Amino acid sequence: MSKYRLQAIVFVLVAFMLGCNEFMVVGILSDIASHLHVSIAAVGYLVTIFAMVYAVSTPFITILTSKYSRYKTLLVLIVIFLIGNTLSGFATDYWSMLVSRVVTASVAGSIISLIMTFTTTVAPREKRASLVSWVFAGFSIASVIGVPIGTTISTNYSWRYAFFAVSGITVIIFFLLLWLLPKHVKQVQGSIKGQLSLLKDRRIYIAIILVLFTAATMYGYYTYIRPLLTTALGFSNASLNILLFIIGIMSIISNRWSGSIAERGGLRGMPKYYVADIILLVLLPLALGTKVSGLAVLLILTLIVTLINSPIQIHFLNTAEREYPQSLVLASSLNSIFFNFGISLGSATSSVLVGTVGLKNISLGSAVYALFSLALIITLNRVIKAQKQTNKVSQPN
Repeated sequence: MSKYRLQAIVFVLVAFMLGCNEFMVVGILSDIASHLHVSIAAVGYLVTIFAMVYAVSTPFITILTSKYSRYKTLLVLIVIFLIGNTLSGFATDYWSMLVSRVVTASVAGSIISLIMTFTTTVAPREKRASLVSWVFAGFSIASVIGVPIGTTISTNYSWRYAFFAVSGITVIIFFLLLWLLPKHVKQVQGSIKGQLSLLKDRRIYIAIILVLFTAATMYGYYTYIRPLLTTALGFSNASLNILLFIIGIMSIISNRWSGSIAERGGLRGMPKYYVADIILLVLLPLALGTKVSGLAVLLILTLIVTLINSPIQIHFLNTAEREYPQSLVLASSLNSIFFNFGISLGSATSSVLVGTVGLKNISLGSAVYALFSLALIITLNRVIKAQKQTNKVSQPN
């Protein structure tokens, strides 16, 4: 097996590791609550706090560590992640669990950001989009395979062993990274102000808002995917795991499709998918009238609602690599940062709509966010095209 293939597998494993740590708590909420003698709602706040710490801390850490070797920085962050995750397994009360989750969340975003920057180093340009899509797929694989395994470990043994299993994976990944990562990568250092100059570029800040509204589009209905399947569609609790597994498989397929779009048309081909999102989200309340139509619409939405992932990540990386090399790590983190903010926005919106228009109609809020996203992707494509024309004019003959 070539070194590049080994590196690609390890990068996917890193995403899998991070995904297991972040998502696994959802599957073992009741077990943690029972052992720590707190309510399920209190443990549920750990998920919200994790997402917020992840989003807020990532830009600070990526900016402050940019002057250091990416190789050494990534390994140090992996060690901090290992400590935080292991402390979760040893937590004896709610507050020690909270601290451990904050520790892991504070470095998780920077770890995946650094992995994304290494994709630009190890992957040939024609394979970069495919590798990025596989890294995103690592998170989906974690939700499909890792989370059920963690739940099974928690049910049959203890929730603590679920965290310890992630720690074991982390140790293996650490030594694989130690072996396979390029140790000397060309880096352009810059001041904090110089790195933040990236955010003044219209191609970047429009893309950031697009990521936020795309995440809000998805989580405007996906936050309530379980009650949508059981309460709205009438599927039994016994069939829920199978249905969530199928949705997870669709998510993995979506990530690979996203990579294909990034290789062939990129952002130019995205508007039609947002149009499809809007139509499906508007029709979902009607489709929920039967199990077949409702499930079909939810599966199709899973396939297309986040196809932007790979094209937008490649857009961030390529723009920074060409024009803002000092901001490459920051650029690589923007997708995950603002996707997490979008999750919070979408979840909050769906919670409000459940109480006002009812469970079956919450997708209408997502449709509004999809409409905003459509306007943003059209605007972004126009700005990119205009910038390319300006660059051509400014180039000397």
